[in-house]
Amino acid sequence: MPRHIVCLTFDFDAISGFVARGQTSPSWISRGEFGPRVGAPRLLALLGKYGIRSTWFIPGHTIETFPQACEQVCAAGHEIAHHGWTHRPPAGLTRDEEEAELVRGNEAIKRLSGRYARGYRSPSWDLSPHSIELFLKHGFVYDSSLMGDDYTPYYARQGDVIKIEKPAVFGSETALVEMPIHWATDDAPHFEFVHTEATVRQGLMNANAVGENWINDYLFMRDTVEWGVLTYTCHPFVIGRGSRMMMLERIIRAAADNGAVFMAMEDAVAEFRTRKS
Repeated sequence: MPRHIVCLTFDFDAISGFVARGQTSPSWISRGEFGPRVGAPRLLALLGKYGIRSTWFIPGHTIETFPQACEQVCAAGHEIAHHGWTHRPPAGLTRDEEEAELVRGNEAIKRLSGRYARGYRSPSWDLSPHSIELFLKHGFVYDSSLMGDDYTPYYARQGDVIKIEKPAVFGSETALVEMPIHWATDDAPHFEFVHTEATVRQGLMNANAVGENWINDYLFMRDTVEWGVLTYTCHPFVIGRGSRMMMLERIIRAAADNGAVFMAMEDAVAEFRTRKS
């Protein structure tokens, strides 16, 4: 029987991403602060309206800086997953630094939710050569940082050897489930305007056009795979603006009208593992 799952996921960065990049002026900080102050309450109300359980990837920095906002997410029954302690990508850390981030972030999550995270998502979606090994060591069930598929979870590899002048040698499959993502279904590249001395990211796309693309991504899954999972990645300080909230609600309605089952990511992972066993 066909079954098509949608995972609504929220990277609750708040100000952590700006702090990690050294963007600590009042204007940058206020942009991140919009997430816990305005965006998160709007999202919780929308998810509650449709009875949807979602997954929130929360850096430890956000949990400790905005505890009340994070407690509201947890109290609403949403999954709390790992997104670093700082918002620094693992690819830029040493192995010891990366492990320390995992441990510190997980302790913050346990204090918030009563248990360690089952899932991890890398800040900026850039894992290190040590990441998969560390996830397994620390008991993670799934990761959501890679882009090797769009609608089908798969088991992550470790031990790839990639050298520029030689054919790639792929490592062995592990027990860690990969829940694939992509920039195309992430709100930040489409909407978030960024202007620094080094770069300009225009963002500010028309929400109706982005919403049409996202709905079509779901409809293509429905039409082409028997069983699949589509993950949308949103940030409360980005998606929480008015026209984008309206877009997200249209996506929820359109997917539901076309047979979507909404799940937290840990539940979709459990269903995938049952199917593969």
